[in-house]
Amino acid sequence: MLLVLLLAACWGRGVLSGNPPGPAVHSLRGRWWLGSGNGSVVLRGDVPGCVHTALLRQGLIQDPYYRFNDLTYRWISLDNWTYSRTFKTPFDVSKWQKVNLVFEGVDTVAQILINNVTVGRTDNMFNRYSFDITSVIKEVNFIEVRFLSAISYGAKQSRSHRAYSVPPQCPPPVQKGECHVNFIRKEQCSFSWDWGPSFPTQGIWKDVRIEAYNLCHLIYFTLTPSYVKSAQQWSLEIESVFDVVSSKPVVGLVTVNIPKLQTQQTYTTELPPGEARIVLLVNISKSTTVQTWWPSGHGNQTGYDMTTTFNMGAGYKIEKFSKAYFRTVELVEEPIPGSPGLSFYFRINGLPIFIKGSNWIPADSFQDRVSSDILKLILQSTVDANMNALRVWGGGVYEQDEFYDICDELGIMIWQDFMFACALYPTDQNYLESVRAEVTHQVKRLKSHPCIILWSGNNENEAAIAGNWFSIPQDKMKVYILDYVKLYVKNIQEIVIAEDKSRPYITSSPTNGKESVKERWLSQNPYDTHYGDTHFYDYLSDCWNWTVYPKTRFASEYGFQSWPSFSTLEKVSSTEDWSYTSNFSLHRQHHAAGNNQMLHQAGLHFKLPQNTDPLKLFKDTIYLTQVMQAQCIKAETEFYRRSQSEIINGEGHTMGSLYWQLNDIWQAPSWASLEYGGKWKMLHYFAQHFFAPLLPVGYEDDGVLYIYGVSDLHSDCELTLQVTLHRWSSMEPVCTLAKEGVTLKAGSAAPIYKEPINDLLKRCGNCTRQSCVVTFYLMGKGELHGPGNYHFLSSLKDAVGLEKAMLSATISQQGDLYAFVLQTTAVTPFVWLDVGNIQGRFNDNGFLMTEKRKVVVFYPWEPVSIEELEKSLSLTSLMDIY
Repeated sequence: MLLVLLLAACWGRGVLSGNPPGPAVHSLRGRWWLGSGNGSVVLRGDVPGCVHTALLRQGLIQDPYYRFNDLTYRWISLDNWTYSRTFKTPFDVSKWQKVNLVFEGVDTVAQILINNVTVGRTDNMFNRYSFDITSVIKEVNFIEVRFLSAISYGAKQSRSHRAYSVPPQCPPPVQKGECHVNFIRKEQCSFSWDWGPSFPTQGIWKDVRIEAYNLCHLIYFTLTPSYVKSAQQWSLEIESVFDVVSSKPVVGLVTVNIPKLQTQQTYTTELPPGEARIVLLVNISKSTTVQTWWPSGHGNQTGYDMTTTFNMGAGYKIEKFSKAYFRTVELVEEPIPGSPGLSFYFRINGLPIFIKGSNWIPADSFQDRVSSDILKLILQSTVDANMNALRVWGGGVYEQDEFYDICDELGIMIWQDFMFACALYPTDQNYLESVRAEVTHQVKRLKSHPCIILWSGNNENEAAIAGNWFSIPQDKMKVYILDYVKLYVKNIQEIVIAEDKSRPYITSSPTNGKESVKERWLSQNPYDTHYGDTHFYDYLSDCWNWTVYPKTRFASEYGFQSWPSFSTLEKVSSTEDWSYTSNFSLHRQHHAAGNNQMLHQAGLHFKLPQNTDPLKLFKDTIYLTQVMQAQCIKAETEFYRRSQSEIINGEGHTMGSLYWQLNDIWQAPSWASLEYGGKWKMLHYFAQHFFAPLLPVGYEDDGVLYIYGVSDLHSDCELTLQVTLHRWSSMEPVCTLAKEGVTLKAGSAAPIYKEPINDLLKRCGNCTRQSCVVTFYLMGKGELHGPGNYHFLSSLKDAVGLEKAMLSATISQQGDLYAFVLQTTAVTPFVWLDVGNIQGRFNDNGFLMTEKRKVVVFYPWEPVSIEELEKSLSLTSLMDIY
């Protein structure tokens, strides 16, 4: 069991205080020249940035996402581009002992030259590179970054790995991608994925600068708090890594000040020449109450301002301003009474927390387009849907600093994968050295963030070996098993444990956790429901049938596809593309048989649209795929949430549900609940309900209706359950039952109602399975209530009395918000409000409307008028597509 407490640090600045002067920093961000391999294309481009976005901004290419441009623009990634610029050194070089050229991120394989002298090479997108340029820098300088095509490099590395092949060679043809991505330390999905395009970018994707210094220079500054139970006291470990250029040890004083915790301590320190690491332990005053950091929905995200001052002699002073957060995390894997195997859940600050959320993928193929506004929008939408966690998936990138800062502020827990996914990887010395540098840098960069609760070695690579995804003959398997252990255990795990003892590490996802360790890191069945986490996908079975879902300890991936809204697709398509079977629709679908699987799943419970107008048919089909996806993931998530407190046939105690996936990388069919640009699909509105802190969940078993109460609350509550039967053909309820005195324990799920369906129908009268629907609602004292929920008694394609409603909306402005007053003439399932390209979200959408009038609130993300909303609004319900 691991006890974890954390702190997030912000970078401070060197302060000039006499001689020798503090560090001089000169940014090389801004305008550079870009040139193609043969010099036929020359243009200006921004740094940070990449070749694709530079070409787009100069009007030399169309939107890379438009129609089939991912194939049309393949030439860009196959070429070898060079970035160059001239810069003046804004300081006297002779006065500095050391001058470094620092790249926070180079994408990916490049030779770096200053004044025609090679100063370094890069081969890892996820590394920080620092090159000593003291001997080559002048008053006026010419810098070049000569890139090699990532596609060419991957192929070359694969060819030179002669001892044995390292699969997979290439992605499935449906993905229209590039080969050998596992041979380059680059965003793995940039060579294509089953939800995204192939755009293997080249560019300087993060900050680049010149740093000049004397004496010493601070490179890393990290904070790790811990709670000593025996002393009932918090302490704070401060780790600082310096480059000491003085020939003698540097002696100094370090003062740590946290005013709101009445804590100030001063230490004497001595830094030896070379790379010097100092670790200071600060004991927080016992006389003060430390407010802990909590996940969203469980408390505040309290942080404390902190100043660390390094006085390193001779007037050299560095000040670091940081934010201190305190929290503990434990991954609990222990025996469960009545069940074989082990638990798998997280305790935050000593409290078991049910993890609710999704999986994060890169927000764009071109990272320089991922602005802070986009991050804030998507992450705010995460907590607005009652999520408390995201898994940063291992086929993308370690996200930018601002992503983790926002998650700290919003209380979004992060399950952080290392960037290895769905492949086997080489383990030659050069590759391992690059990975070791990557992991060391990323752990140092990120470990101060309280939001990160887990490191995970890879995505699905244990499962790939256990299930022999790549058809490796058994007599050849041993070398791949040895490589797996070498990479994720002997290298990555070793570094993580050395760098960060404050949070747990698992080797893979899915994994059996401690059981995988016992089986020498590769379990026979990583999907075993009695251990660890599971990934589960089944597109053919009936998704309304809860018995197909695994009663797992932790569901870290599961999902169903849908199409994004027409307004999102319209931006990247033309009129001939607007059909479900067009070349565009087939091209955009990167998951084999995906479009047919959606129709199959929808057809199990709904009539498929048959409109003779091709555009109306396409829009109706898009709508129905979103209904299907939302309803499927609702059924599966509610199954996981109601399984948290019970063991049935040795299975259960499910303590996490992270559906696949949160966001989109482009405009295409995918598993996402947020479209490219941030628009909410129906699923995201449903998530707001099925992740609610207090929720009634209904399901059927052997003709009996069960309703569970699910609570994330910290205290027991007394509630009233209201169960209502509605006829599809009438706005008047058939009958209502109120069950009072329902007690629901804190942080639990329990059955609160049970009745055979036939008894319910008889008791109410005038109802059959086909003609009626059940709704239910939990309410307590004051403001305490959960969202309403429902249970369909039959497939809606068999429903009797469902009629086309007359739906109308009137819009009024209320301050910064807009109220949509909806009216209907009949019980209406899946009422959908869409305002096209107007940025914003509703407080509810995709709902079952059982009353004549309902008020829905629209939260705009940009200035908008009532007239624009009225013009853009379309209202759709299920019967409108037939």
